[in-house]
Amino acid sequence: QVQLVESGGGLVQAGGSLRLSCAASGRTFSRYSMGWFRQAPGKERDFVAAISWSGGVTTYASSVKGRFTISRDNAKNTVYLQMNSLKPDDTAVYYCAASSRLVTASGGYDYWGQGTQVTVSS
Repeated sequence: QVQLVESGGGLVQAGGSLRLSCAASGRTFSRYSMGWFRQAPGKERDFVAAISWSGGVTTYASSVKGRFTISRDNAKNTVYLQMNSLKPDDTAVYYCAASSRLVTASGGYDYWGQGTQVTVSS
């Protein structure tokens, strides 16, 4: 089993940057692909980015490609989401999740964190 705790959210002006972290418990972290999702008020939870267990493969939603970067440090049991050139539309609760496969559908993830709020002001 994997427990996930996100951090790093906050309030930032449009054009600014934030780095989210997701710390995982358990010795099997390196076996899981990791993903980031986000959910704005009144909207569905959307895929943002995912990374393979080795870190060698990444995939992004088209809305964030070129602005966000997902990475991981298996020695620290942590996955990151570097967010640059933030826009008000990026405002949401951001969740990290773990999956046995590199997938983009939320239903393919087995473990979820509690989320961290990101608010981008215009």
